Amino acid sequence: MSIADTVVMAVFAACGGCVMALAGLIGLHQTRRIERTGVKAWALVKHNPQARCDDPSSPRPLLQFSTEAGQVVEIGSPVPATRRRPLHHGDTLLITYDPADPGTIVVHNRERRLLDHGFITAGALVLLLAVVLIGFTVL
Repeated sequence: MSIADTVVMAVFAACGGCVMALAGLIGLHQTRRIERTGVKAWALVKHNPQARCDDPSSPRPLLQFSTEAGQVVEIGSPVPATRRRPLHHGDTLLITYDPADPGTIVVHNRERRLLDHGFITAGALVLLLAVVLIGFTVL
């Protein structure tokens, strides 16, 4: 493998690392923005008619809530159900929605901040490794 091939691969890795870190940063920014400027509401968990009990990859349950303007919104849950924190039909969840786009919500105590931080960390590590690889290759 030539030096040029190694540098090209490292540059592609650096681009991938930047995209990963940017995805995490955008996710964190959107969550914080909605929590800061959004409106709180209670959402009802409803069974998704497309879901099948025996299929773990089936669609997430639906969340139904009313906006301050009286509009009833029903969207797929942005967070998955887990064994520790299942989402059963009839449960209620505290959410914050974006008044400009009620389909954009944050479910309280179920935010995916750890995932966003993971993307930022992984992206930064890939970027750092690419820069080190370029540095050692060029020297």
